[in-house]
Amino acid sequence: LEGRSKADEQPTFNTNERNITNVFSHSKPSRPKPEPQSKCEIPAPRLSARRRCSELIWSAIDREVLLGITGKDFTIIAASKAAMRGATVLKTADDKTRSLNKHTLIAYSGESGDTVQFADYIQANSQLYSMRNETDLSPSGLANFVRGELASSLRSRKPYNVNLLLGGVDPITQKPALYWLDYLASLAPLPYAAHGYAQYYCLSILDKHHHPDITLGQGIKILNLCTDELKRRLPIDFKGMTVKAVTKDGIVDIEFDDDKVVKAA
Repeated sequence: LEGRSKADEQPTFNTNERNITNVFSHSKPSRPKPEPQSKCEIPAPRLSARRRCSELIWSAIDREVLLGITGKDFTIIAASKAAMRGATVLKTADDKTRSLNKHTLIAYSGESGDTVQFADYIQANSQLYSMRNETDLSPSGLANFVRGELASSLRSRKPYNVNLLLGGVDPITQKPALYWLDYLASLAPLPYAAHGYAQYYCLSILDKHHHPDITLGQGIKILNLCTDELKRRLPIDFKGMTVKAVTKDGIVDIEFDDDKVVKAA
C-alpha cells in the first residue's frame, strides 16, 4: 500500500452536497429537478390590475353604437346618445361626432377622456391644415392622417383607446367614402360599417339591403331597420341615435325618431 503512486489513488467524493459531484472535475452541479405537482393542484390564473381595468373599459366601449352607410352621393354617420360609465348612464344626449371640414365627419367611441381629446386634436389639426393651405383634405387623406396618429399613440406609454368611423364626400370626385378605424390603428375603407355590439346585429341587415346606388331616403330606411333590430335584441338602452349625413353640399343633421316603439319578434 505504501508503494502506490498518487495516480493510482481513487478520486474522493463529497457526500455532504445534495448533488454528488467529483471533486476533481470543474463542471457545475446539475440543478435539482422540480417536484411534479399533482393534477388537482393547478394554480388559478391571476389577472393583473391593468388587464382587469382594460376588460372593464373595452366592455363599456362595446356598448356604444356607431353605424355608417354610404350611398350614391352621400355618407350617413350615426352614433348612440348615451354616455355611460360602467353600468351608469351619465348623459342621454351626448354627441359623439366631430366635423373635420365641410365634407368630412368622424364618430367615435371608447374611453370618455381619450375620445374627446383625440377627436378635438384631429379636428384642430384638420382645420389648421385648411387655414395654412387654403384647401381641405379629402376623406382619404384625413383617414390616413388619423391612422398615423393612432399608430404613433399605440407605440407610446399611454395610447388612445378610441374606435372611429370617418365618412365624407370627396369634393373633387364627388364620391362618398367611409373608413373604419380601431384602437390598434387598423384602417379599412368600407361601403358600410359598425362598431361595438351593433356589428353583431346590423352587419347582416346591411349586407342584405345595401347596394352602391341607394338614395339618402333609402339609406335612412336601412338605418331604421338597424336601430329597430338593436332595440329589439340588444339588452342596452343606448338613448337613441345622433344621425348626420355628408353630401356634396356639406354636413346635414337628420331628424331621427328615437321614441319609436318596436314590437318584440
